[in-house]
Order: sequence, then structure tokens, then C-alpha cells
Amino acid sequence: MTDDKTQSPAIDPAVAEELQGVPEDFVDTKGENEEIAALREKLATAEQDVLYARAETQNVRRRLEKDIADTRAYAATGFARDILSVSDNLTRALTAIPAELREDDKLKGLVAGIEATGREIDKVFASHGITRIAAMGLPLDPNQHQAMIELPSADAEPGTVLQEMQAGYMIKDRLLRPAMVAVAKKPD
Repeated sequence: MTDDKTQSPAIDPAVAEELQGVPEDFVDTKGENEEIAALREKLATAEQDVLYARAETQNVRRRLEKDIADTRAYAATGFARDILSVSDNLTRALTAIPAELREDDKLKGLVAGIEATGREIDKVFASHGITRIAAMGLPLDPNQHQAMIELPSADAEPGTVLQEMQAGYMIKDRLLRPAMVAVAKKPD
């Protein structure tokens, strides 16, 4: 039988039998200690790698959740841009109808139908988070307005929007289309 102090799983049983009876001071455990230290270092490295992998997995999951939320929120962006031109044409049609034709009994139904369609488009836009950008009388905001021309004006501060040529829209917190505007400049 061997003594538990001199035998360990790392020592060959034949070598352990030869060392039986030899004082512990003479047994070389230096190699065994180095092996244990190396195994501990590998274990620490593996634990660190697992922590990094978990963190990376969590980051990927968060990114995917954000991408999915953005996709849901802004999925209608392309379609909304296309419908804006329909809304613009409907608005142009309404403004093109002279006041005397609006009062004509034959055209009242047509005008009312076009106005109802415009209100319905506005309602659908609102339900999908599409809002019109305010422009008239405000300072030019390059994040929301696109200056098309400068008009000399003594009444307005330079850089103030004087005219809206085409309405701009936001979808939630993103720009869908900038408002095309005329901006005041100092008179010559």
C-alpha cells in the first residue's frame, strides 16, 4: 500500500511504489506544481473566453432586437415616400380648383370627395407616425428643410422660411422627405 501523501493521480503508480518510504523532502513535486499551475492558467483563460463569448452573444442579441424594432418601425418608409407624391398631387388638385367652381352645384360633390380623400391620407399618415414638417416663418433647419431659392426680404430675418414649395415629412424620428423652401435674404 502506498501513503496518500506520496501518491497523486499525476504520478505513475510504479514511480509512486519506488518512492514509498522516501521522505517527502526528497520527492520532486516541482514538475507536478508546474503542471497544476499550467492547468489553472488554462482554466482561467477558458473562463475568460466564456465570459467574452457570453458578452458578445448578448451584444449580438441586443443589436438584432434593435434592428428588428427599427425594421418594424420604418418598414413603410419606401411606400410612404411613394404615397407622398400622391398626396402632393391631391393637394395641387384642390388648390387648382377656382372658388367659383367650388360653389358650382355640379362640382361640389367632386370637391368634397377630393377633400375627404386628402383627410383620409392625412389620417393614415398619422396612424403610421408620418408627420408634416413645420416650415413657414421658421429659421432654416438643414436637417428638415432644403433651401431651393433665396428671396430678398426686408420684413423677415435672413435664413427665415418665406415660402414652402413642397411639404416635408418625418416618419417617427427620421426624415422622410425634407421640405423644399424659399428662404429670406437681405435685400440688395
